[in-house]
Amino acid sequence: MSAIFSTSIFAQKTFTLTSKDLGGETTKIQEFNGFGCSGENQSPQLSWKNAPEGTKSFAVTMYDPDAPTGSGFWHWVVVDIPANVNELVTSAGTKNLVPKGAIQSVTDYGIKGFGGPCPPVGHGFHQYIITVYALKTDKLGTDENTNPAVVGFNLWNQTLAKASIVAYYKR
Repeated sequence: MSAIFSTSIFAQKTFTLTSKDLGGETTKIQEFNGFGCSGENQSPQLSWKNAPEGTKSFAVTMYDPDAPTGSGFWHWVVVDIPANVNELVTSAGTKNLVPKGAIQSVTDYGIKGFGGPCPPVGHGFHQYIITVYALKTDKLGTDENTNPAVVGFNLWNQTLAKASIVAYYKR
């Protein structure tokens, strides 16, 4: 018995997120400025490729599951990024350089836009999960005042694919 496989199955490209600014760790450049931290609070450059067919928009989040809150900590929430965009430039989240039409929602810092890492001193490494979501809707139906949990619920309902980078930081 022989098996024949279509090369198109194996040639499918993976939805991928990369950053020119991040390696395996964040730095003082991304660290928050406030809340006991004194970094530059620059959001990292992010780019993605190979979004699935049917993608109508993108969203980006940055989440710290290691924060001593009982529920983690949301550092960045961007939704309604147009489908023809595949990059956020360095400082997009802090200098409001997000693409036209994109919305930066409130974070757990209580600000709109990027709020960099700021783990408690001596708490060890925290992981910062930066995720891009390929969405099946052009508008998520949230606004700049929507809290991260509600944004997350809406993302869960609309996600076609997602890709992540994990970077670590400690103080």
